[in-house]
Amino acid sequence: MGEQAPGKASSQAPPASEGKASAKKPRAAEPESRLAMVRRARRINRELAEIYPYAHPELDFRNPFELLVATVLSAQTTDLRVNQTTPALFAAYPTPEDMAAAAPEHLEELIRPTGFFRMKAKSLLGLSQALRDNFGGEVPGRIEDLVTLPGVGRKTANVVLGNAFGVPGITVDTHFGRLVRRWKWTEQQDPEKVEAEICAIFPKSEWTMLSHRVVFHGRRICHSAKPACGACPIAPLCPAYGEGETDPEKAKKLLKYEKGGQPGQRLTPPPDYPGLPALPLGAGS
Repeated sequence: MGEQAPGKASSQAPPASEGKASAKKPRAAEPESRLAMVRRARRINRELAEIYPYAHPELDFRNPFELLVATVLSAQTTDLRVNQTTPALFAAYPTPEDMAAAAPEHLEELIRPTGFFRMKAKSLLGLSQALRDNFGGEVPGRIEDLVTLPGVGRKTANVVLGNAFGVPGITVDTHFGRLVRRWKWTEQQDPEKVEAEICAIFPKSEWTMLSHRVVFHGRRICHSAKPACGACPIAPLCPAYGEGETDPEKAKKLLKYEKGGQPGQRLTPPPDYPGLPALPLGAGS
């Protein structure tokens, strides 16, 4: 047989092995570099600062002792329920010395609405007695001292330090841990390891406000079961976009608190809070 004419395609199919070799496979997405992740994380923080310029601790308090007690009570319940409970508690026991001398049964009854009231009452009595006996009735401003108090771990200590003493700290609560994993800032599950990895991404000056912004976003838009992806301002930066409702109109119906036009969690919110104050206990929903 003669040679094939130049420029003329052969009618003969290539061998099977040759066809397989020449087929193009879908290109897998390249893993994000640490530098790219850090840049994306910091951009998310800047975006959240614009979305929630009023972000704040959502527990009502007037001094470090009240914030410490409220934070201990906030375990396994909402900040709203704590805020509805603490006015009567602090009216009865305004100082560590007062609370240290409380009758356990009376203390339990006052904090009953927050749940796990017997365990929490034991912690409150223990920390109040420790403040009275070891710290002159004052809440200490060092994490090393705070974590020696009954019922006080790093999360509670960072809340108190960041918001009552101005000492920067990352507060790893349920919302914070869930979102930073959803955003691929960390894969850690242990709160202390999460704290360490997030601290390494951001400058120290941002730690406290970052905590508030992330928690605000988790409570209002990026919910656990059904995030409102279609109403999320940082959707373009989120690797988990699409896990929740993407239709904008349907997503708007999932928004909570001031983003949904409803009261927040504080009975006495800061002056710049754009939402409505929460109602006292027993005043309706």
